[in-house]
Amino acid sequence: PQTPRQVEAERPALQNTNFQAIDVHVTGDNGAYESSLMELGGTGRARLAISANLLRPGAFGSINGFALSGGAQRTDMRTNIHHMAQGTTSRQEQRNMVGGRSTAAFRGRIRVEQSAQQTESEQLSRTILLSDHARIWSTPSLEIIADDVVCTHGATVSDLSEEELFYLRSRGLDRTTSRNLLMYAFVEEIGASVDETIAGGFEDKKGLRSRIIQRLENLVPEGEKSLVGGEFQSV
Repeated sequence: PQTPRQVEAERPALQNTNFQAIDVHVTGDNGAYESSLMELGGTGRARLAISANLLRPGAFGSINGFALSGGAQRTDMRTNIHHMAQGTTSRQEQRNMVGGRSTAAFRGRIRVEQSAQQTESEQLSRTILLSDHARIWSTPSLEIIADDVVCTHGATVSDLSEEELFYLRSRGLDRTTSRNLLMYAFVEEIGASVDETIAGGFEDKKGLRSRIIQRLENLVPEGEKSLVGGEFQSV
């Protein structure tokens, strides 16, 4: 019989590649651009790139992103926010969830030109690793040429909180259900920014929420943190 790794390697969808690129230019004074990007796996290799250029005074840009990968998948999300005018503002939060033996990468670049004085920018990347074999490269970066700015960036990498899991299990939930709840709560903070016509309700099988829940359930390892049975699961 084939090993789980061999079965995963021969899965047809794992041979697929998906690439998407988005280029945005905010060209009006006090203009605004807001987006929510979801990479939910399903292909062997995926890359999503977005560039937002804030060209006029008072322009605002917001990019919320989520990347999910499992099995032997590879996901890569790249973002670029370019402040080119005075008084521009940007907000970015990226969340990643990586399971199995998959690899994920996030590269987020914010550049503030000399002409973009009084810029405010925030960038945060948070990652949850669901197995000891998963890998993440998270690289938020700031390039600041101006001197009158307020800019912050940061990155965190962790497992699901054992304290939160203990609390849920002490209330009668099994470990798998507890992990499901924590995983969905992690994603929903980004998913809440998606328009309801796309997100759909929990009973809408074709809605984004239901699709996310289904894929998260497939990533939950069976048993305790030993990862028995869940190491090679794909989304």
